[in-house]
Amino acid sequence: MTTVVWFKRDLRVSDHTALAAAADRAPSPLVCLFVYEDELIDSPEFTAGHLGFINESLRELSANLESLGNRLVLRRGRMPDVLENLHGEFPFKTLLSHEETGNRITYDRDRHVSKWCRHRGVDWTEFPQNGVVRRLRSRDGWSARWKKTMSAPLVDAPKRLGPCPLANSGSILGAEAFHLEPSTMTNRQKGGELKGIETLQSFLAYRGINYRKDMSSPLEGWESCSRISPHLAWGTLSIRTAYHAHQQRLSDLRELKNEGKKVEPGWFGSLQSFGGRLRWHCHFMQKLEDQPSIEFENFVRAYDGLRENDFQENHFEAWCQGQTGYPMVDACMRALHQTGWINFRMRAMMVSFSSYHLWLHWRRPAVYLAGRFLDFEPGIHFSQFQMQSGMTGINTIRIYSPIKQVADQDPDGVFIRRWLPELAEVPKVYLAEPHKMPRAAQEKAGCRIRQDYPAPIVDHKLAYGEAKRRMFRAKGQAEAKSEAKRVYKKHGSRRRPISKR
Repeated sequence: MTTVVWFKRDLRVSDHTALAAAADRAPSPLVCLFVYEDELIDSPEFTAGHLGFINESLRELSANLESLGNRLVLRRGRMPDVLENLHGEFPFKTLLSHEETGNRITYDRDRHVSKWCRHRGVDWTEFPQNGVVRRLRSRDGWSARWKKTMSAPLVDAPKRLGPCPLANSGSILGAEAFHLEPSTMTNRQKGGELKGIETLQSFLAYRGINYRKDMSSPLEGWESCSRISPHLAWGTLSIRTAYHAHQQRLSDLRELKNEGKKVEPGWFGSLQSFGGRLRWHCHFMQKLEDQPSIEFENFVRAYDGLRENDFQENHFEAWCQGQTGYPMVDACMRALHQTGWINFRMRAMMVSFSSYHLWLHWRRPAVYLAGRFLDFEPGIHFSQFQMQSGMTGINTIRIYSPIKQVADQDPDGVFIRRWLPELAEVPKVYLAEPHKMPRAAQEKAGCRIRQDYPAPIVDHKLAYGEAKRRMFRAKGQAEAKSEAKRVYKKHGSRRRPISKR
């Protein structure tokens, strides 16, 4: 009897539980299916950069499946309709896939698929592929459960698959097929399972030695951060593979140290930090799994109306285009446009600036950045956006100073000058606040404020003070305090902080 394996955000053959389960049925016929879903591709969260990464991954996945005696079947349309058409070509009784914690579109899509399967008598089995737990009753014990899941043995890639019974495999579809705007990500990471493994290995072998020290830097982060996030997001690398490789690297370094051999300083601290972030990856995804409404609604509903009615379109557009007059914010946005990636500290600063300095409600900025982050992962993205906007009620309110971040993270202006060429000749003393340059200095630097580079669209000191006043007044309300307790009970981390000796 024919089996269908449905590939979604799991574009690999290694540590792929659904594919391994299908391999156990060989030599029975097998359809390995990927569907270009118009509803997902048409959403504002999806851009041509994402499609480019996916298509590179699909080409490699197709080649890997062919080497195993099968091939990738590509289709376009609504998932239930695609399944109905496939069922008409070659009736099947089993559908295998991984679970997905996605946006509302994928949530509704899965409900429709489940209904179709019941109607057609198809057995649909979904396998977990990360540490997210469906129908979780309590956060208590979640971290231990996550560690147990990650520590389970990796699933080997199949050695052989059953044949594909379909004559028409379909074809790779580019951005023009969906009328997508050309991608601005001219310097993004490449997709594919091999690239995912290579990126992980290079980080653990040499790039990650200064991870703990350099992760906040927009300069050093390009090399010192792991850069595996796009591969985790699109499933060209499983998080369990990353966890096992991390544990093996730790074990190897400890063994070297016990043998009296030299281990370069920095490795153990950096690996500890990296391991923590692997857990955080699933911790934040679990929030969306447990409460899908946070894609659209504030965690604390007492904050409803706090920003929504003050949304200024001109401020939003300036932020989107990297034209706010604050060089660190603008440089990060323009770097993101071209690369699809920026380090976490700078992401937090960008969100903080939109939420506090510009007082923009988080939803539209979140959707905009979803389309610019190559590693857009809905569970992490919307949870983090609300956290950095102060909407959870349980996290510290952090209002980043875009001026101080220049001094802290780019004191010589290397990052800013790279991404804001109009500021290339601006003296270092004015780089955080170029609008303070005297007219003569502007002429000499070839950077006239309001002509070559915008003046600040808001006053930092005034905006900072007003945001702080509003946030703490809202947080002090009895209803907000009560809701914060509910949020912590449902979503708060139960992991105790590691004590420092």
